[in-house]
Amino acid sequence: MSVSVRIPTILRTYTGGESEVNAEGATLAAVLDDLETNYEGIKGRILDDNGKLRRFVNVYVGNEDVRFLENLETPAPAGTQISIIPAVAGG
Repeated sequence: MSVSVRIPTILRTYTGGESEVNAEGATLAAVLDDLETNYEGIKGRILDDNGKLRRFVNVYVGNEDVRFLENLETPAPAGTQISIIPAVAGG
């Protein structure tokens, strides 16, 4: 199942500057695996050493935050847009 993944500026060095790429996978975990296959090193910037989403990275499947869904097991239907958004801190 092909999905569109929006890549934040900070991770575009992995995608050759592309702001949006296509990936395959039935779940978010499978999509991230496919991204890693095509853009080596990107998955390590999204997941921590325990294989969980990093605290400062928000991921949306469609308009839904995966932390309120099924995390990495959130379904990724064909045609869905996935957005990776780094958290912004400051005051």
